[in-house]
Amino acid sequence: MFEGHHELVSRILADQNLLTPAQLQAALAEHRVGGKALAAVALGHGWVGRSAFLRAVAVHLGLDYREVAAPSPAVRATVSGECARRFSILPVAAEAGRITVAPVDPFDPNLSADLAFALGCDIRLVVADPEIVHRFIQIHYGAREPAPASGPAEPTGPGGKAGADDDAYSPADLAQMAGETHVVRFVNLVLAQAIKDHASDIHFEPFEHVFKIRYRVDGTLCELAPPPKSLALPIVSRLKVLANLNIAERRVPQDGRIRLTLEGRAVDLRFSTLPTQFGESVVLRVLDQSAVRLELGQIGLPASIQAAVEAVIQRPNGIFIATGPTGSGKTTTLYSCLQALNGIGHKLLTVEDPVEYEIEGIMQVPVNLSAGLTFARVLRTFLRQDPDIVMVGEIRDLETAQIAVQASLTGHLVLTTLHTNDAPGAVTRLVDMGIEPFLLASTLEGVLAQRLVRRICPVCKVPCEPPAALVRSLSLGSQSGIEPEFFRGAGCASCHQTGYKGRLGLFEFLRLSERLRERLVGGASLMDVRAVAREEGMTTLRQAADAALRSGETTIEEVLKYT
Repeated sequence: MFEGHHELVSRILADQNLLTPAQLQAALAEHRVGGKALAAVALGHGWVGRSAFLRAVAVHLGLDYREVAAPSPAVRATVSGECARRFSILPVAAEAGRITVAPVDPFDPNLSADLAFALGCDIRLVVADPEIVHRFIQIHYGAREPAPASGPAEPTGPGGKAGADDDAYSPADLAQMAGETHVVRFVNLVLAQAIKDHASDIHFEPFEHVFKIRYRVDGTLCELAPPPKSLALPIVSRLKVLANLNIAERRVPQDGRIRLTLEGRAVDLRFSTLPTQFGESVVLRVLDQSAVRLELGQIGLPASIQAAVEAVIQRPNGIFIATGPTGSGKTTTLYSCLQALNGIGHKLLTVEDPVEYEIEGIMQVPVNLSAGLTFARVLRTFLRQDPDIVMVGEIRDLETAQIAVQASLTGHLVLTTLHTNDAPGAVTRLVDMGIEPFLLASTLEGVLAQRLVRRICPVCKVPCEPPAALVRSLSLGSQSGIEPEFFRGAGCASCHQTGYKGRLGLFEFLRLSERLRERLVGGASLMDVRAVAREEGMTTLRQAADAALRSGETTIEEVLKYT
């Protein structure tokens, strides 16, 4: 019972006191030696009753426990045999718009979402005896059909082209496949569920024998149950139709945009294709402005850093830089700054690749490399448009950096981003690119470095004791004689068994003081800039992470991963 989940089973047995410590250790030892499922060991010795154990599993997962009986014909008809066998589920009740199912494996974190995709309705999971569920599936839906000895059957395309190469399909064939009801419905369900789960990216990935669909939530990819490989081309074609792209062109990358309205909310999806060995890979970046609070007070800045950032962006000229890796929230921070500055008295211009969020009252220009419209060219034109504030999506080369410095020297406030590991690194990166230190010292006002770490799920948050060596290596010892307490997420239905829900920002702000400017003009190294900044009270990213650890908001694993 519940093979492959011995860690979760062990946690349930211990947390709910179903076994004594001695029994649990004996069960674990027997599991390791013989490979028998931990639940089967405990039940086999009679240390815990089957019903009591299953009820404990239900409590842990936040689900109801049910003793299932044979479903009625009407309930059975709500789930096809292929779906019941594929997902190993038994329908036990059905009502308008919702089906209640008992899975063989209730620990699968993606099961509810995958079933919602497949069945097109809300799903309610219950915990039941997996052996009884499996037996009823075999009785009412039959055993899983064996694969033919010669391998999987090739899909049959339009016109009976069994096993035809993708290039054999005409544009009319592709348009027909993209418009089929089940393809349209499946794509809509995938997009709706991803947006509902606050995914930042949706990946459609073709491999030789499988077509994977994954989406990124809180910075981590999770995988959905893959659709049949034969649906890869129709699904990609459907996405291209939505993005108004050429569905017949599959040899070169294409970029586009999909605009949707879901539950009254306007959502933009940035579309990108990549030709691969087994078909086109598609990635959609979700730009849901309603899910993003574009306000400085809402992005999680500590009060002292927020006040410092507000002071910098209220200056009439200078350069403010947000730095960090891809996906760390730099653009959101700059948008929040622009929103704070957006008023009748200021003219704001932005150049971005691409424009992610549309803000009323701001002139936003997307770069177009194929037409020669680069960051540098747009920024040079901006200076003839009489702006007060300019945002440059990213400084990628010396020419763009030089024009940004020139804009600052001529009385403009410039907001931009860089990719560096910390705030002091942005200073030396610009010097390394070729900016004269004396020009940088006279124009740069502040640098904000940031990271996003996953936040511990508040529903299943429990104390934990990390290895002592790890605590010592991170210098996380006691302060004022009080030992720090650490936490982790045990895993529950609310967080899809990950232990994390939402993300937390870590920030490091460097304000250019007169002392730092003098050091910079004198040719200060990165180590010099970092040392002076710390002496002047800069809170580093690691210190911000330590504070988040001590307050029980994140875990040591997240701190090590991102700082």
